[in-house]
Amino acid sequence: MKGRWSVIRLVIVLVLVGLLYGFTYTRNQGRKLTGLDVHFTDENSPFITLSAVNKLLIQNEDSVTSITKETLVLKEMESRLLQNPMVRDAQVFVTADGRLGAKIEQRNPIARVADNPSYYVDEDGKRMPLSKVYAARVPIITGSSNDNFTELTPLLLKIREDDFMNKSIVGIHKGRSGIIDLEMRKMDFNVRLGKIEDVERKFQNFKAFYQKAKRDDKLTSYRLVDLQFGSQVVATKK
Repeated sequence: MKGRWSVIRLVIVLVLVGLLYGFTYTRNQGRKLTGLDVHFTDENSPFITLSAVNKLLIQNEDSVTSITKETLVLKEMESRLLQNPMVRDAQVFVTADGRLGAKIEQRNPIARVADNPSYYVDEDGKRMPLSKVYAARVPIITGSSNDNFTELTPLLLKIREDDFMNKSIVGIHKGRSGIIDLEMRKMDFNVRLGKIEDVERKFQNFKAFYQKAKRDDKLTSYRLVDLQFGSQVVATKK
């Protein structure tokens, strides 16, 4: 008999806990959100405005504080954010204090293609539209390509990794034969890189040439610096 009462008491306690949890859950779901926190996880300036993010999240609601937790479908919110061409990744969640949070990683442009219309190439080698909010300072690409210049992505990433070349290169031209010419900032000569191969060695050769020409005060004497010939730099005078 004593054991039976113990079982009955345990059942009663479990039922009460279940009822309390259900009541708390229902009440919590019926509560409205208290605010919105949007955080950009990358270091880029925003290519998408906070107001645009808000619209993607709350859609037809007047404000985030008019939304109840029970109406939230976080995966749908994330999906809407990911459909924006400026967004690379997104996470949407609700904090313990009832605020709607969003962590957004933007796409990262590494070059701008001069076309009609112009567009970016991002670090994943994909075409990316220009932003109406912010213009990235990246090299301008001209010339000929069959795949939106995504074949230049390895070169563009090498340029970004090299501080000197990243600051110096303002333009990239790809000829029909695949030869790459580089336009340099504040320099009177162009640099012929050639094919996209041995890029690091070519960069090192160019930097050594540049430092020597600068010491000799001859930077303005050249019209073309050719890096295609192994460890040799061929400079053509004006």
